[in-house]
Amino acid sequence: MPNTKAYAAQAATTPLAPFSFDRRTPGDHDVQIEILYCGVCHSDIHQVRDEWGGSIYPMVPGHEIVGRVTAVGSHVKKFAVGDLAGVGCFVDSCRTCANCQEGLEQYCDEGMVGTYNGRERVTNAPTYGGYSTQIVVDENYTLKISDKLPLEGVAPLLCAGITTYSPLRYVGVRKGHKVGVLGLGGLGHMAVKFAASFGAEVTMLSSSPSKEADAKKLGAHHFALTSDPATMNGLQNHFDFILNTVSAQHDYSTYLNLLKTNGTMIVVGVPPTPSAVPAFNLIFKRRSIIGSLIGGIKETQEMLDYCAEHHIVSDVEVIPVQEVNEAYERMIKGDVRYRFVIDIASLK
Repeated sequence: MPNTKAYAAQAATTPLAPFSFDRRTPGDHDVQIEILYCGVCHSDIHQVRDEWGGSIYPMVPGHEIVGRVTAVGSHVKKFAVGDLAGVGCFVDSCRTCANCQEGLEQYCDEGMVGTYNGRERVTNAPTYGGYSTQIVVDENYTLKISDKLPLEGVAPLLCAGITTYSPLRYVGVRKGHKVGVLGLGGLGHMAVKFAASFGAEVTMLSSSPSKEADAKKLGAHHFALTSDPATMNGLQNHFDFILNTVSAQHDYSTYLNLLKTNGTMIVVGVPPTPSAVPAFNLIFKRRSIIGSLIGGIKETQEMLDYCAEHHIVSDVEVIPVQEVNEAYERMIKGDVRYRFVIDIASLK
């Protein structure tokens, strides 16, 4: 049972601090990974602080994991010792429901097993995530990582990347489409990169004029200040798709009115309270709202391969794990461009 160093929260009101625990011994189908980098997702904060309810303590967060394989089970066929590997937001699912059979494990009818703050299906033991020195995962829930890209920039692709790639692929974004990206943060900056790489005409929709230069560096063709009534009026009936990454409270109707007939707003951000949507905003232009949650294993691998081919990574600030509590406070203030990534060497 490999002893593992980590950073964990002991309760919703305590800061993350050093913690040690034993990972399970790799089974026949398991891959043991020495973690090199782990991204810091805003959902880590929500779960550490029990803002969504049901948090399990002690909690070792982290579901944007890249590292190197150090051991494999006797029946493992997809990985060998020395390979680069990644782990995303979940480490298991029922494997038998219709969604799992279709490669949509994120929508498993019995619920996917989170990389952290979940419970293993067989043992019911709590899962511990990537703010740690190593992890053991079934090979079928482990991703292959290319050596063509900087690993620290690859780590956030396991959540922020697939969260934006999946819905853009699902709705078929391509050349000729006009895509608005609402919110420039960890998710929004990846949405801009993907939509632009797919050939779409991309507009960043933001309430912060200071973000215009960054948005255009990331690949946005246009910048629209959402607090300017004249700008918003000029964008009525303009977009084929809007990818809404905002988790702060906001009015969906304002942005639905920017969609063309048959336009779609894709929601990946989670505001703290439900947003009311007047039916007329949908009916009169046959607009729609859809939601999307990360991606399945097959699609996540597709995304990683696409990023390796097109040299797409997240823009990151690398930190030692000892600064993670400060990083949480900076994330809440929006003081990061655009994803914190922990160098796990700082734990050793």
